[in-house]
Amino acid sequence: MKPATPRSLKARALQWLAQREHSRVEMQRKLLPHARAQAAQREADGDAADPMARVAEVLDWLEANRYLSQQRFVESRIHVRAARHGNLRIQQELAQHGLAPDADAAQSLKASELDRAREVWSRKFDAPAADASGRARQARFLTGRGFSAETVRRVLRESARGLHGDDTD
Repeated sequence: MKPATPRSLKARALQWLAQREHSRVEMQRKLLPHARAQAAQREADGDAADPMARVAEVLDWLEANRYLSQQRFVESRIHVRAARHGNLRIQQELAQHGLAPDADAAQSLKASELDRAREVWSRKFDAPAADASGRARQARFLTGRGFSAETVRRVLRESARGLHGDDTD
């Protein structure tokens, strides 16, 4: 039986992009080991090619043909993370990919952060904390999810008062 031929870098990238959106940085990180392996094989055959240049060429082709889009990646990541995480966590994750939300997306996230924090808090906790250690535990949970300190304070204050629908503060 003939051994299977290795998939091209373009085929690998298209397969990954069919599963979900990727950033250029993430796609480069995933493709580079395969490009190096292919370069080592080609070098043995007498054909030397720079793996980074081959990956950059594939990434440029993907962007030119709109398979890879930084804007779609940002929108997708925000959509997926917004229900469970705060603005700080979402922005930090995008920064790891060398990206940032546009002004409209950032404003939308900021406007909805308090409501999202309330929802995350209510899914995790049945009732307001009875003591200081319980409040600290709830605050650590929300802070760990990337909600700002001010948002965490407001959610905990409202939960203690039972004002989940009214933010007159």
